[in-house]
Amino acid sequence: MPELPEVETTTKGLKKHVLGLKIIKVWTDLDTKDKRKNDTVANLSYFNLFKKEIAGRKILSVERRAKNILINVSGDKTILIHMKMTGHLLYGKYKFLKKENRWVPDKAGPLKDPYNRFVHVVFTLSNKKSLTFSDARKFGKITLIKTKETSTSKHLRGLGPEPLDKNFDFKKFKERLAQKPKGKIKSVLMDQSVISGIGNIYSDEILWLSGIHPERMVSKIKDREFKKIFISMKKSLSKGITLGGDSMSDYRNIHGLPGKFQLHHNVYRKTGEKCKKPKCSGIIKRIKVGGRSAHFCSVHQN
Repeated sequence: MPELPEVETTTKGLKKHVLGLKIIKVWTDLDTKDKRKNDTVANLSYFNLFKKEIAGRKILSVERRAKNILINVSGDKTILIHMKMTGHLLYGKYKFLKKENRWVPDKAGPLKDPYNRFVHVVFTLSNKKSLTFSDARKFGKITLIKTKETSTSKHLRGLGPEPLDKNFDFKKFKERLAQKPKGKIKSVLMDQSVISGIGNIYSDEILWLSGIHPERMVSKIKDREFKKIFISMKKSLSKGITLGGDSMSDYRNIHGLPGKFQLHHNVYRKTGEKCKKPKCSGIIKRIKVGGRSAHFCSVHQN
């Protein structure tokens, strides 16, 4: 699942290319009966209202909140996109194959990467290019909310603070974690109501850097260890953004290109390998923590 660095990379890409453009029309081939998606474009009845609402609206700004992309358009409307497990946004020239009922890039290039072929939503823009949503497993969410109500929307309310905000200091970090004293540190770091944007990949990398076992109970972690986690969190997430996100799985940036953070993993999906920490004799192990995989060093993480 795309985490904060991947969503931030996408948001930055959109800011460079779609601001000021108008949305001419929108297409989808989604049509689910899942009641949990009644207020998303995956529901055909909702989509028919959605496409009428956004047609002709101008893209004013793009921002990120946690793992959500917010495309603010004219008329006090915001298109909210959550990429979920396998979704990512792509930008470029596309053509519609009517007989096959699908959209494809109109020329060779990164957009034709196999991971980019699952196009299920297409926004046609005023510059004759398209913003498309590729999502192999169709778990992604696209919906429309009032811009002035974004923070109170059911899609965004209850989210924890942004970990890379300048005003999110060590004191606030400790206060947030202290809300879950009996929680295991990996699960608490991933709890979006505690801190926003951290998922499976970056929680593993953060805890490896800080030398903390993923099953450690929050209440048992010492102040100096909290400090290490805090510093490692800022470092790991910032590095992920600098490297354009993690493409160990499906994620691609808006141009269809993979990020490079997966080339710098210290622990995530390194089961059975020797620990990269200098002078450490540990082997990377994998366990389940809160139903999620956790990768850690058998020696220096304790």
